[in-house]
Amino acid sequence: MPHEKTIDLMTLPGTGGNGDDAPAGPGQVPALRPAALPVRTICRIVRQVAAEMLMLASDRVQMRRDRRRANCHVRQIAMYVCHVALGISLSDIGQAFGRDRTTVSHACGVVEDRRDDPAFDDFVSALERISTSVFIQSGAIAHE
Repeated sequence: MPHEKTIDLMTLPGTGGNGDDAPAGPGQVPALRPAALPVRTICRIVRQVAAEMLMLASDRVQMRRDRRRANCHVRQIAMYVCHVALGISLSDIGQAFGRDRTTVSHACGVVEDRRDDPAFDDFVSALERISTSVFIQSGAIAHE
């Protein structure tokens, strides 16, 4: 992919970033992270976490038709979380999922409408908290 959008990571202490060039202590390995994490990777991780959480919450074996529907719902929830909780643009999310930005907008609307159900709202809220703690609080996404 020639022009894949990336999100800069904050550097950790001891890696030469943020003016803190202190080396790691004796017996410690310096913490290194890549300079940027692609939006596509972030979206894939959110989608996988949503799928795993849905499997944990579900207590029945899904038939083929139900699996297809569940995959669609997982994708919609992941798109919603990427946009609302992580602040990624609709265009970037659409590109990451291989969809148009209007499809992402529709997915966000569908998920927002379904949040009236308390159980579904709890599920999405948990996914938002997990995604926020993994990507924003760790510095993978600079949140304005």
